[in-house]
Amino acid sequence: MDSTTPWIMSSRSSGNGGSCVEARRHGGLIEVRNSKQPEAGTVRFTAEEWDSFLDGAKKGEFDQLLAG
Repeated sequence: MDSTTPWIMSSRSSGNGGSCVEARRHGGLIEVRNSKQPEAGTVRFTAEEWDSFLDGAKKGEFDQLLAG
């Protein structure tokens, strides 16, 4: 499927100036961007990469990045 979907915002993003992450499907890839600075560009993932990233996030593999 190579269609483009609308940008969707993470439900974890707040509408009052908090961190805002958006994602969409575009040209067979998943694109992720900062909604506050969309001109800064996107990070692109294949479907397999996106699936692996989400799986790791769900398992807490990136939690150590939050400590600091």
